[in-house]
Amino acid sequence: MNQTQMTFIQGAVVEEEVRLTLLELCQACSAEAGHVETWVFEGVLSPSGDSPQNWSFSGDSLRRARLALRLSRDLEINPPGVALALDLLDQIAALQARLQRTGNE
Repeated sequence: MNQTQMTFIQGAVVEEEVRLTLLELCQACSAEAGHVETWVFEGVLSPSGDSPQNWSFSGDSLRRARLALRLSRDLEINPPGVALALDLLDQIAALQARLQRTGNE
């Protein structure tokens, strides 16, 4: 008789659990606080908290802030353009994931 051994592995995605203050986010992505505040007001980043002093950013915000900074500096895109570009990139990623799930890629 054959026995099948099953091993379950439990893990957590670190970036979802990480919380960063405004200062920590600025330091981690080398951006000025003014840029981050503008990205928040444009909808690029969505912190929890009611004011910049109380903002708390997820680990995913670090990835988005770095990308926003690159778009701003390298391509000289203004804040509304950065927001639009990131929204479009999010939509592309969602569509690619959907295609992959359905096996049509």
